[in-house]
Amino acid sequence: MAFFDALILTPHDIDLARSPLAGRIAAETYVLGAFNPGMTRLANGNLLLMVRIAEALRTPVRDGHIHAIRWADGGYRLDAWPLDRIETSDPRTFDVLDKGARALALTSLSWLLPVELSGDGTRVVTIHYDRAITPRASYQCYGIEDARISRIGDRYLMTTCSVSPERQATSLYSSADALDWRLEGIVLDHQNKDMLLFEGLIDGRYWAQTRPLGDLYFAYPPGSDWRSGPSINLASSPDALHWKPCDRPGIRARAGAPASARIGGGTPPILTDLGDGRRGWLSLWHGVEPGGAVGIYRTYWSLLDADDPSITLAGSEAPLIEPAPQLTAPLGALMYLDNIVFSTGIVDAGDHVIVASGEADLACRITYLAKTDFRQ
Repeated sequence: MAFFDALILTPHDIDLARSPLAGRIAAETYVLGAFNPGMTRLANGNLLLMVRIAEALRTPVRDGHIHAIRWADGGYRLDAWPLDRIETSDPRTFDVLDKGARALALTSLSWLLPVELSGDGTRVVTIHYDRAITPRASYQCYGIEDARISRIGDRYLMTTCSVSPERQATSLYSSADALDWRLEGIVLDHQNKDMLLFEGLIDGRYWAQTRPLGDLYFAYPPGSDWRSGPSINLASSPDALHWKPCDRPGIRARAGAPASARIGGGTPPILTDLGDGRRGWLSLWHGVEPGGAVGIYRTYWSLLDADDPSITLAGSEAPLIEPAPQLTAPLGALMYLDNIVFSTGIVDAGDHVIVASGEADLACRITYLAKTDFRQ
């Protein structure tokens, strides 16, 4: 296996003249990021990335207001927020200062772009602008984010995060070929992100990792191995549309671990043999260590039992993939965050796996990992 670890797609590679927003809003836009790609293998042997394109206004602040893009009734609109009603500390969002619950608006609108790679994932073959996935419902009015793709039987299923004032929810798409997608609707409701479908059935049922969020978590008792906070939960379904949470916990943050400030799903679990007699669902997930504007994101791994994914067979607290500033150095003028790698796609390639990640919320990264890397 020849090692490979490189950026495969950056904002410079995106032609906004072919964006679904082109000519539909009276303002200049730019690519804030082309990142967090779902990934699968096509019938022709090539790989497909479903890339999140965060398209932002070149000049959002003017006339005493900050402007944001919103989809509505088949078109795109610009909303103007008075500057004295907003607060910005995260370059991706701004807080709307109002009474009641905390409310955010986004500095960009995201849509999904299919990018076809060679079978080994090392070069771009075709960018399918004509197959872009854009908002189609009111619950997607602020965009569609962070696709994850699983091939289950003869269908491709893709989960995405749909963003709107109505709710921040998981929506599901289905396809026979991973290029033409049908929106199936919302499958998980408010504040449940990073839903990943296991790439295969368990005892005839679909399984998924989920990550419900909240403002309050109950504490584990003193001396516990676990730390309270966001965790990776499990759910099962007879049809991939109607989900029942699993009674048993999934992957939880360990007390004292550097990345335990926040954890969440990364790549869809794949059933694989690691070559040393261990077989199970390989799950790559993200852990966050406090630091910088939004924390330090790294990729970790767990091997889950093939018949009961609530049982963790193996894993490591050492990071598997770390942020790579040497890869983004040539893009210094575009950088707005650092210390982030967010793995979102995986394909089994025999003696190794091919992992697709978002790097610095800016670009798409492809990394080869030997199966011998998955040892404690």
